[in-house]
Amino acid sequence: MRATQTAVGRERYEGKGSAGCFYLGNAPRVLEEMARSEGGAIKLVYMDPPFLTGEQFVMRARMGAAQWKAGKGSLVLPAFSDDLAPQEYYAMMRSVLESCRALLSEDGMLFLHCDFRTSARLRLLMDEVFGEKNLLNEIVWAYHTGGTARRYFSRKHDTILFYRKTRRYDFNISAVLRAPVEPRQNHMRRHVDPDGRVYRSIRSGGRVYTYYDDDPVPPSDVWDDVSHLQQRDPQRTGYDTQKPLALLERIVRCASREGEAVLDPFAGSGTTLEAAHRLGRRFVGIDKCPLTPNILRRRLDGAPWELVQPPQTADGACEVDVLQGVGFYHISLRELPMAWDALDNWALGYLRAGEMRVLSQAARSRRNPELPREMEIPVYEGEIALRLSDVYGKSFYYKLNTREINNGAI
Repeated sequence: MRATQTAVGRERYEGKGSAGCFYLGNAPRVLEEMARSEGGAIKLVYMDPPFLTGEQFVMRARMGAAQWKAGKGSLVLPAFSDDLAPQEYYAMMRSVLESCRALLSEDGMLFLHCDFRTSARLRLLMDEVFGEKNLLNEIVWAYHTGGTARRYFSRKHDTILFYRKTRRYDFNISAVLRAPVEPRQNHMRRHVDPDGRVYRSIRSGGRVYTYYDDDPVPPSDVWDDVSHLQQRDPQRTGYDTQKPLALLERIVRCASREGEAVLDPFAGSGTTLEAAHRLGRRFVGIDKCPLTPNILRRRLDGAPWELVQPPQTADGACEVDVLQGVGFYHISLRELPMAWDALDNWALGYLRAGEMRVLSQAARSRRNPELPREMEIPVYEGEIALRLSDVYGKSFYYKLNTREINNGAI
């Protein structure tokens, strides 16, 4: 059966747990539209915008089962260009920050991730948009990866600017307590209780204070206990500038609660969205990189979420075989608009007013490098939708005429 090309602007995925949405588009434009209709709906904003490096960042992708099995890929694809002129960059950031402030609830907070290139001017900009008294922390994320400099001290940290919207902010430090890195020292006396636990004591103002060495402690504003991702870390998606899940989980835990909404306007590799989903928060992501949806289809597999994008389809013929069973359609891919190894993931569902409700999907992964050529979906009313997504970030949408199938015309 020959599949008919169609345009789709939204995909909806079924699943369990907290729901979310990802917008494939330009952050300032999407945020401006959201701020007009959804002001005050977001509890936490985390953003990791471009750093004014002047560089072109990439994603390293795997093509076909052999490269997935080998754990390395051969494709180097453009992810984003960090080449804006400074004046244009700071104008863009002002627009983003103003919209984010409008979107935040009265008890909301924002974390802005940057480095030495932009931290000074972004802090001044944040002071203007949020008010300098609403700066809570200038967090230093220190790490040990990267090379060694010879003409200056090696740059081994990023800065995360932490602001509240108002005095009513809801910060939960108890949610991010951690085991102490080393036992307390200094002038306090050391003791051992009957259970063998070490504690220390000090007398002050007529009272004795005791502190156990193994009691959890809150992090300070220097985060040196979260490592950068190594090259072969299993979290790696291939996307440049990807941040570790542990970093985002700390931020999500302390600045939001279950059921509340977390926004990342530069979602990139999707770490914030995965962290929010894992911790029971609703999530909203924005990015203009066409490779991000492929990443999210893996990272958010099993989550209820929506992909919103400009209505799109790509040219290319597609032939399928369809068998109707009792209560299901069995669909086999026969002729594709791309080579088989270039097919990264595909899905089946139903169409309604430009939206594809995804009911079955498959994607290559480390665990399942072989992509199935056949899938089944239950028999519902409406037109069957088929999406084919290649490793380059292109998606091809088709519809199958269920009337022809049910009349035995195939």
